[in-house]
Amino acid sequence: MKNQRQAKIMEIISTKDIETQEQLLQELQEAGFYSTQATISRDIKELRVVKELTNFGTYRYTTSAKDGTHTFSARLNTIFRECITGYDYAQNIIVIKTMPGLASAAASAIDGMNMGVVVGTLAGDDTVFIVMRDNNAAATFCGEIKNLLS
Repeated sequence: MKNQRQAKIMEIISTKDIETQEQLLQELQEAGFYSTQATISRDIKELRVVKELTNFGTYRYTTSAKDGTHTFSARLNTIFRECITGYDYAQNIIVIKTMPGLASAAASAIDGMNMGVVVGTLAGDDTVFIVMRDNNAAATFCGEIKNLLS
């Protein structure tokens, strides 16, 4: 239950601007996770969730810069939703187009996921090349990208 609750916390803070633990607790309850504020506080500490200043002068919860591997999925979702402008694959090679200057962030997030099907990534300014182990892995990964961007 703890792992599911913490995964839901990461999902919530990656998709919504949550300013307080009370808001987070309410979102969790709406998702079917009933907990106490003290438990949520411990989860925040374990997940290394911190508050950051937004462009609007408010604060919101986000993952720490030193987060662990369990948050790479959430980070990848955020990076892809905010910077990917296009993608395609040919056999076992995927090409991802990003906004200028963001290809390294996308490649780093992919590398950090330690997926066995990824042989390696190469990033330029706005393009990432990903070499996959086989053609099916490339097609599957592009399908996941499509789902993230939908």
